[in-house]
Order: sequence, then structure tokens, then C-alpha cells
Amino acid sequence: MELFAQIAAYTPVNEQEAQDKRLLLSWLESGLDIYTRENGTAHLTASGWVVSPDRRQVLMVYHNLYGSWSWMGGHADGDRDLLHVARKEIQEESGLKSLKLLSPDIFSLEILTVDGHIKHGKYVSSHLHLNVTYLFEADPCQALAIKPDENSGVAWFPVSDIPERVSEPWFRDRVYAKLCEKVVRLGI
Repeated sequence: MELFAQIAAYTPVNEQEAQDKRLLLSWLESGLDIYTRENGTAHLTASGWVVSPDRRQVLMVYHNLYGSWSWMGGHADGDRDLLHVARKEIQEESGLKSLKLLSPDIFSLEILTVDGHIKHGKYVSSHLHLNVTYLFEADPCQALAIKPDENSGVAWFPVSDIPERVSEPWFRDRVYAKLCEKVVRLGI
């Protein structure tokens, strides 16, 4: 199913998702290139929320750019299959070899602000990540590996520890809390 149809079929769980769904659909209809970083204002990204089989732990990486523990994900960079992007980014950033997709459906929608920063010696202006999140499961016994150019840590955390590990308040309170609640609420 194409991305527009996937997002159109998605049922938001709160006002943030409802507003972001509307804006994501608008961006997709705009005719602008949002699949690559050539659009410096906004572009598509995909993230993965990775839970343990018992749903009590979440896999996170220590993101060097933001100085905080975070989910894994990245830019579409021209790939129109955002599920593929999410899976690839999780494996690259964590070293996981085996990853189980819990549903091919979108798990969450977010429009994320990115402050201006230096990447690979070049300035990147502030912009938006038009983000789609998918839900995965992995065995916490698998070997993990950092991706030194992006993160300096990969670890499983009990869901209850996320608030003390994440230093970005909006992500901690609005994104990660929502994702943890959805896992419990949906009984996935």
C-alpha cells in the first residue's frame, strides 16, 4: 500500500497524531520532494519502536547529536518504503540481526522539529521530520553494536526507566510515553 493510503487509513490516538496526520497528508499532496533531504524545510523519516517479547523493555540508542537516549530511525533518502527504512535504520544503529515486525501497519505518526546543527562538518538548518513509526520486537539476548558516527550506546531499558534516561522533554513526555502507552493499551 502506498504511503498516502497508509497514513489516510491510520487512526490517530490523540490530538497530536490527528493534527500531524492532516499535515503529513498535506505534505504528501503538495507535489514537493519530501522523500529526500533536498527539501530543507521538511522531509520524510521512519522510526522503529523496538520492544522485548514480554513488552517490559525498549531498545534505545544514545544519540550523539542530541545527547539523549532515543529510538532508532532515519531519513527516507529517496526510499518510498518507510517500513524498509525503519528496519534498515534499526539494524544499522543497534547491530540487531533478527528483528520481528509486529504489524505492517503504521504504529505512530509525528512531525518532529530538528534544531540547526553541524553534521559531517556542514551546517544543517532547522527543519521538520515528517515521521512514521513502526513497531518491532527483538530478543534482548541478541548482541548489540553501536554505530559510532551516530550513537555511543545501545541498551535495553525497562519501560519505567525511560523518563530518567531521556533528556529531551518533548520526546520523553509526548512521544515515548505515547508509544509505551500504546503497547500496553493495544495488548501487543
